[in-house]
Amino acid sequence: MVKLLHFSDAHIDIAAQGKRDPQSGLPIRVLDFLKALDTIIDTAIQEKVDLVIFSGDAYKDRTPVPTFQREWGKRIIRLSKNNIPTILLVGNHDISPAAGRATALQEFDTLSVPNIHVIGKPTLLKPNQLNQLPVQIIALPWITRSGFLSANQDEDLDFNNLDANIEQIISKLIEDFIKDLDPELPTILTAHASVQGAVFGGERSIMLGRDMVLSLSLVKRPEFDYIALGHIHKAQDLNEGFKPPVVYPGSIERVDFGEVNDEKYFVLAEIVKGDSNISWVKLDGRIFIDSFIDLQKIDTKENETIPNPIQIKNFLMENMPESSELEDAITRLTLVYPKDWENLIDEHWIQDHYKKALEIHINRKPIISTRLRLGEDQMISDFPPEKLLELYWLSNKISEDEINQLQKLAKEIIYNQSNEEVI
Repeated sequence: MVKLLHFSDAHIDIAAQGKRDPQSGLPIRVLDFLKALDTIIDTAIQEKVDLVIFSGDAYKDRTPVPTFQREWGKRIIRLSKNNIPTILLVGNHDISPAAGRATALQEFDTLSVPNIHVIGKPTLLKPNQLNQLPVQIIALPWITRSGFLSANQDEDLDFNNLDANIEQIISKLIEDFIKDLDPELPTILTAHASVQGAVFGGERSIMLGRDMVLSLSLVKRPEFDYIALGHIHKAQDLNEGFKPPVVYPGSIERVDFGEVNDEKYFVLAEIVKGDSNISWVKLDGRIFIDSFIDLQKIDTKENETIPNPIQIKNFLMENMPESSELEDAITRLTLVYPKDWENLIDEHWIQDHYKKALEIHINRKPIISTRLRLGEDQMISDFPPEKLLELYWLSNKISEDEINQLQKLAKEIIYNQSNEEVI
């Protein structure tokens, strides 16, 4: 049996704004991510795991500042000093799209740090590369389209169906690796990729580049005893209740409000030929509180159409979280109201109510009462979506330059999205 710790998507510098810690000088949100990373590293050492797999995305992007590289390096080097073989898979946030450029994890390779293996290309690792551990690992880092085309320029590729080409070549690559496996030893497949059937969290807003989706059948092979995935922030086992486990541990800390309801984990696994078992270990991350209040639901007095400021304040008090619940939380308050109520809302009073929160984001959504008028012989169904949008912009007196930019963006969203759905 091999005892494995699997984690992914650390993104330690993705929330590098906001209040700073006076002692370290680091943003408090960065410290949240580093605290989670400390818990993971401490557990690996205390539990005396045999192997650690990090399945990609250490930072926000491919060019982390030296301070964040230092903080990541201080923690990873502890695994090296404790003689724990550690796989650092290169993710989409770690890699440069330009050929020949170093990855964000390159320094561990350049300095030949003992026990640390940076995987920047498809690789088969055997026991002699893993301190003689009785396990073998097929590792697939993030595959860029430019890198794929460069590596396969002599192949007869169908450029209209590039994703199918990539999956076909990856499938052949996996088959070739499988031929070189020792059938007596357990096998781990680790990949930084989207797998068909996975449920996305809120990370769509931070993804770099377009996803290439692998089929579940491609990774859920009987030759594999554990599949260690990265890239999707929502923790999940795509083969729950069956063998082998196909695991996304998820990100180590909430990245944004898209992940407000997602619990965060890493995974401890016992890797056994044909019968691996996993345990989810919960991380205590920063609390996010997301509130939505529609002020139009205020009951006004008879013969009144607009509430007074006191009524608005009382309604907010009834619907906002208690001040004690907000302490040290990341908070967002979305307010919906008619445009002409704008001056009735006391934002200073709201800020004071949220003063115990680490952050408060007030998102105002005023409703503008406009009616879109068409000709007597015209119906909405007569117009394509982009034309209806143009009429809407005009009815709201948006400038011509802004309308042109909005229309261009709208067309990209409408038509690109419809293409994406068939992938």
